[in-house]
Amino acid sequence: METILFIVISLLASALVYFFLKKNQHTVTISDLQRENEMLEVRLEELDTLKDEKKSLDIKYQSLENKLSDIEKINVGLKKDLDQTRNTKDEAVIKFAEHTDRLMIEEQKRQQKVIDDKESELSEKKMQWKQHEDDVQNHIQLICKKNIIDYVSQEDFPYPRNKPDCSIKILDQLIVFDAKSPLGDDTSKFNTYLKDQATNLKKYAKHSDVRKELFLVIPTNTTHSIKEFRIDCGDYMVFIVTKDSLEPIILSLKKIEDYEFADKLSPEERDNICRVIGTFAHAAKRRIQIDQWYNQIVISDIQKAGRILPKEFVKLVQQYDTAEKLNPPQEKRNKKIELSELKENSDDFKKEMNTKFEILDKNIPQIDPQIIEKTNNSENIEN
Repeated sequence: METILFIVISLLASALVYFFLKKNQHTVTISDLQRENEMLEVRLEELDTLKDEKKSLDIKYQSLENKLSDIEKINVGLKKDLDQTRNTKDEAVIKFAEHTDRLMIEEQKRQQKVIDDKESELSEKKMQWKQHEDDVQNHIQLICKKNIIDYVSQEDFPYPRNKPDCSIKILDQLIVFDAKSPLGDDTSKFNTYLKDQATNLKKYAKHSDVRKELFLVIPTNTTHSIKEFRIDCGDYMVFIVTKDSLEPIILSLKKIEDYEFADKLSPEERDNICRVIGTFAHAAKRRIQIDQWYNQIVISDIQKAGRILPKEFVKLVQQYDTAEKLNPPQEKRNKKIELSELKENSDDFKKEMNTKFEILDKNIPQIDPQIIEKTNNSENIEN
């Protein structure tokens, strides 16, 4: 019985323990479920937040998708433009290269033409120079042949190193003629060139049998560029002459044969020569003296007229003075001034001046002598 009771009690104790444990387990499970529920609610809230964020991200994503689509479209357009620009650039580069090649070819042709023209011009100038030398040589040969003068060619010149274009021999003296011509129409530097060539003639003048007067023969159409036709080089003299003046120069030199020494002249001939030279010297000095006196008188009269005339007249006179121009006759080289022409011009001038003076006497009123006297007195006071 006790055993049964013990068993019953044990069973009851076991049942109580089971129910107690079961109750505690249930209590723990509810608490855990509550905590899990709270966590789930938090998670649900987070899920809602994430859904909202997802919606916002979806909107942003869609916006980015649209922008990306627009950018891709723009990129496609830019690629097309870039390709078109690249093609246009390539075409422009090709055209530029072709144009550059054409320009280079044209420039080469132009430069070649300039070179050919220069060579042709230089060749023509050299031919003109050579033609001038030949003309001078032929002309001197003709003069020598006509007047029985010894002509010495370039080959026959006795000194082998330096030979002039041509020379003549008078009284066992060689007279050198060297032809010089500018290279072309530009004669701006021809005068300097001739001075240098005059210095170079020392190679001929240093020889004892060469006359110390040497001649450079230039074309007639270049005389306007020459400032000095006589160049003193110290030991010798150089004269610049034209081909047209060669004959009178050579004939003048030939006169040396007729008067080799002054003592061969007769007293009458010497007296005649000295008389002519003396007469010309006196006439030249007297003319200079008269011109100086006349200049002083004219200047004094002009100053006097400026003081006598009213200011309005002086201004008008100055205007006419400025507008007036005198054109004296021009001297031309190798043109002889005929004495008969001078006399005729002098007679015509006298007639013209007499006519003008008659007109002036009729039209110009007489100046009151008292005014002239007052002017002279004022000038004397000023002096």
